[in-house]
Amino acid sequence: MNLKVTLGKLTLQNPVMVASGTFGYGEEYARVIDVKRLGAIVTKSITLTPRSGNPPPRIWETASGMLNAIGLQNVGCDAFIREKMPFLRSLHGPKILVNLAGESMAEYVELARRLDDVPGIDGFELNISCPNCDRGGLEFGVDPKLTAEVVRQVRRVTKRFLMPKLSPNVTDVVVIAKAAADGGADALSLVNTFVAIAVDAARRRPRISTVKAGLSGPAIKPIALRMVWQVHRALPRVPLVGLGGIMTAGDAAEFLLCGASAVQVGTANFVNPRAPLEIIGGLATYAKSQRVSRLARLVGALKDRR
Repeated sequence: MNLKVTLGKLTLQNPVMVASGTFGYGEEYARVIDVKRLGAIVTKSITLTPRSGNPPPRIWETASGMLNAIGLQNVGCDAFIREKMPFLRSLHGPKILVNLAGESMAEYVELARRLDDVPGIDGFELNISCPNCDRGGLEFGVDPKLTAEVVRQVRRVTKRFLMPKLSPNVTDVVVIAKAAADGGADALSLVNTFVAIAVDAARRRPRISTVKAGLSGPAIKPIALRMVWQVHRALPRVPLVGLGGIMTAGDAAEFLLCGASAVQVGTANFVNPRAPLEIIGGLATYAKSQRVSRLARLVGALKDRR
């Protein structure tokens, strides 16, 4: 079974990525699974300077999902290059995508410029959709003009694979997707977490220190599927990476059928660290059951109900 997929200028050995913020810098999970088998590793969001993130409590389990408001805790750009890239560079197999997060247009551009020549990096996921920060992130991802401009500005300083991560917290995700594509994106990943809250009724207080947080997990999958389907129908030539509640190979197959060329596994990593590898094997089995020799032939193959 040929599991290779192509996302613009990037070819993956299989379509299963691990989502930013759920897999550390890769080395943490390497103690548990064979990370070399993954299609791609998307790192934790990297900012120009180190961030300690939001104060606890910043994670809360919900029905069929979880809330998180980590706040982009990370070691910062310089430490990432010095301390984290040697391990990632040693891997042969998965592509390495660095998730970039900034509080301003200039910060996104400077991050891409500093990382552009670092060996071992195959591309960037542009985090313009984080709902857990007061500045940057989401404010770029909900405005089509800002979306197009930040992608365009980053594109000017790098020729590497560039994939904006889209927010579901918008009126029309297709408008934002078109703006990102017009700005020069090679592919789009969708969707990030949904803005939500959890309440402790007994104490009459929010469960999360920042009140609002990002909802992920199986609870959001039907909506994420709909958004991938919508964007694929509107932009059939733009490669998509689908994410949102993917726990099994069956979930991943649904995203492929709706138009995603690859998927990202996020919340499942906390529940079952072997989930990404199980999904890779399960997708091969699914493709055989569908009598196709290449998994890519199933992308966008959802049939019209009529």
